[in-house]
Amino acid sequence: MYIKKRTSRVVLEYGQAEVRTEAGMLRGVISDGTYIFRGIEYAEAERFHLPRKVTPWTGVKEAIVYGNACPEHYTVIPHDQYTVPHYFTVQSEDCQYLNVWTQHLNTTARRPVMVWFHGGGMMTGSGVEHYAYDGEDASRYSDVVVVTLNHRLNVLGFLDLSDYGEEYKYSGVAGIADLVAALEWVRDNIRNFGGDPDNVMIFGQSGGGSKVVSMLQSPAAAGLFKRAVLQSGGMRRGGEMTPEKSKKLASYVVEELGLTKETIKEIETVWYDRLAEAAIKASKRLQEETGERVMFGPVVGDYYYGHPFQHGFRPETKDVEVMCGNVFGEFKQNFNRPLGEGVKNSWSEAYAEEVIRGELGDSADAVMAAFKKAYPDKKVQDCLFMDESMRRGALDFARLRAEFTDAPVYNFLFTLESPFNGGTLPWHNAEIPYTLHNAAYLEPSYLPGVTEKLQDVIARAWANFAAKGDPNGDPVPEWPRFEKDRNVTMIFDKEIRVGCDHDKELVEVYPERAINMSKLMDRR
Repeated sequence: MYIKKRTSRVVLEYGQAEVRTEAGMLRGVISDGTYIFRGIEYAEAERFHLPRKVTPWTGVKEAIVYGNACPEHYTVIPHDQYTVPHYFTVQSEDCQYLNVWTQHLNTTARRPVMVWFHGGGMMTGSGVEHYAYDGEDASRYSDVVVVTLNHRLNVLGFLDLSDYGEEYKYSGVAGIADLVAALEWVRDNIRNFGGDPDNVMIFGQSGGGSKVVSMLQSPAAAGLFKRAVLQSGGMRRGGEMTPEKSKKLASYVVEELGLTKETIKEIETVWYDRLAEAAIKASKRLQEETGERVMFGPVVGDYYYGHPFQHGFRPETKDVEVMCGNVFGEFKQNFNRPLGEGVKNSWSEAYAEEVIRGELGDSADAVMAAFKKAYPDKKVQDCLFMDESMRRGALDFARLRAEFTDAPVYNFLFTLESPFNGGTLPWHNAEIPYTLHNAAYLEPSYLPGVTEKLQDVIARAWANFAAKGDPNGDPVPEWPRFEKDRNVTMIFDKEIRVGCDHDKELVEVYPERAINMSKLMDRR
């Protein structure tokens, strides 16, 4: 990716640049005219305690390499490494670091600021984990300031030890308190990087979308951002970490470690691997007891008010403009491995209908009819690889938001099929390279003459929204607002179009299901 990126430039310019922050001077690099500052420490924190401002320094600190990522319970080699290239950096509990890409280093530029929250749920990941997270091209193309960041995750970010002493009152939200601290750093320092601290957009995908929700629902984040974008995350019901559940989980972790209320202070110095092992065992134990999946996440309370599906939106967020959406396949596409009569695009219509009826049963005919109306440009078998659950969540979230406020709400759906393996529907993460103007550098999603044009439109739409709460403006086609009584969706594909209730019938008739891919494979 990076070799292709560098050699595609006609003029290459490198150098160093310095900028002042509240805590001290930083030295970054200049890459082809873009100022890049990596590994900026935005906060300090002791384990299970709230973050605090960085200790000031004298002299000049280098900000040329990425900072540490939060330790993970486990780091796996991703199965989607080809379609979603990853970059892994050093892990350490000292992980409150952010990165800045900008075209200006003066206080008068006041460019829109786009702060990216990475995916990985509340368990894994970093602000540089995907190659697509790189902010250089987005900053250059749209003249915006891009910020990515790392923060505490899993047991480090969300272990609720509030039953063990007042000092741990907010240990169950430490991970999102880090996000607040990062936004406070942006407020206090971004002007010197050419950004406008009064014009900040937060956006994130998958777990990053959930983090965007956490900021909408956190009083501590009030006034730190004006706009919010949720991409394939934060829009599903259930799974909240209630105080009751979080305290029981914490008690199991403490028990696994052999600690008591009297010896609880020792949990702050337990070796991370031992802490993670205890957390994994405790999670499995609680999961077996409740029959529900147990994942670490922010605890509902006075710091985080809980998801709006269960608790409604905080009234103080009425003026925040929101964009939300998802991609067509998400978790239910299969990267088009050969099924039955070969890869899906080679299926005959008769065979496709046979497979669909076998998978969807009595709903099959209604689904096929509705799918053909919603997506006349796609093959009927594509309905098998549509993530109807994520689509329902995105529509429900947009509708709830539109009913809550008169501030604009926009909805999108990314449906572009990749040429990978003869044609693969967009997977979870597929739209990220387009939003950050990096799609032309990713082999599996590259379509000559299509990718460049589409990434220009999507990246500019996101930048327009960051600038003025409205994605419209050249080269973006007219994008109407979502309405509480009409699903207005911008559909991104080879041909960009606006859908008005285009898939309403399809979503209504589509049964909740999880495709059994092994069963489909057996049809060969």
